[in-house]
Amino acid sequence: MYYCHCRYSMKVYYQFNSLPVIKNAIVTQGTFDGVHAAHQVILKRLKQLAKLQNGETVVMTFDPHPRMVLYPNNHGLNLLHTLDEKIDALDKEGIDHLIVIPFTKEFSRLSSLQFIRDIIVNKIGVNTLVIGYDHRFGKNREGTFEHLKEFSGLYGFEVEEIPEQDIEEVAVSSTRIRKSLTEGNVQLANKYLGYKYAITGTVQQGKQLGRTIGFPTANMDINDPLKLIPADGVYAVQVVFNNNMYGGMLNAGYRPTVNGKTHSIEVHLFDFNQDIYNLQIEIRYVDKLRDEMKFDGLTELKNQLEKDKLHATAVLQYAGK
Repeated sequence: MYYCHCRYSMKVYYQFNSLPVIKNAIVTQGTFDGVHAAHQVILKRLKQLAKLQNGETVVMTFDPHPRMVLYPNNHGLNLLHTLDEKIDALDKEGIDHLIVIPFTKEFSRLSSLQFIRDIIVNKIGVNTLVIGYDHRFGKNREGTFEHLKEFSGLYGFEVEEIPEQDIEEVAVSSTRIRKSLTEGNVQLANKYLGYKYAITGTVQQGKQLGRTIGFPTANMDINDPLKLIPADGVYAVQVVFNNNMYGGMLNAGYRPTVNGKTHSIEVHLFDFNQDIYNLQIEIRYVDKLRDEMKFDGLTELKNQLEKDKLHATAVLQYAGK
């Protein structure tokens, strides 16, 4: 099946049988969770080569994430991107073709030779393959850059490895970004990502306690249960709704001041009074303000929220888009 959403200029495919003939295919492959700063270097090189060789860029990715198939009961993984977010990010990078490979146990048993010969060469018709540093593929991750160099001569394609990408002498990876987010260090995560980490959800009606102290909140129902939510606490955020961006502050946690029993994600939008129940909004994390705390009553909570708002406003003044 071939799928192309009208908002994308990139063509998206979910099976190889639907692939057209791709001219001088400049190919990369990987999970691309987060499409972070190191991924962006690979994609930039892909586009440079396509321009030089009068070719087209091709990204191969997997859904679901391979670890979720190989270790279904203990993968311990939350994702930086939903599939839709990944598609959107790759489209914004200006990629021509995206192939979403359904990752199954059967697919995981392909040897590195089978993967190169049957998919990269025979299905896609690769001209040049670009991979990230220390990239592995095939059964038991046996495939290496050396495998690719060995087979590239046999099957007539070029292969290029992009060096490890460091930011402040730390290698950028999806794993490091997940760790930063789970520790609440969204500024560091954003530096590694090259953009602000975002979650998307639908606004649900809550108990409306915030209204009683002058801080009405939108209660978020996150669209994908596998989406990584940063550590509990209070954050300065940007909220995108109906193509407009608003400043705000978000609280994630159990609302101990009012003896909350369930986990919630609530966002207060500054200078905003529209009804957005049952509508979808995007929240971009800018910086963590503090941990969630228990206060002695709503008056003390309100006083702290006033301070948080001043802090958040100052942070957002320099946040950019």
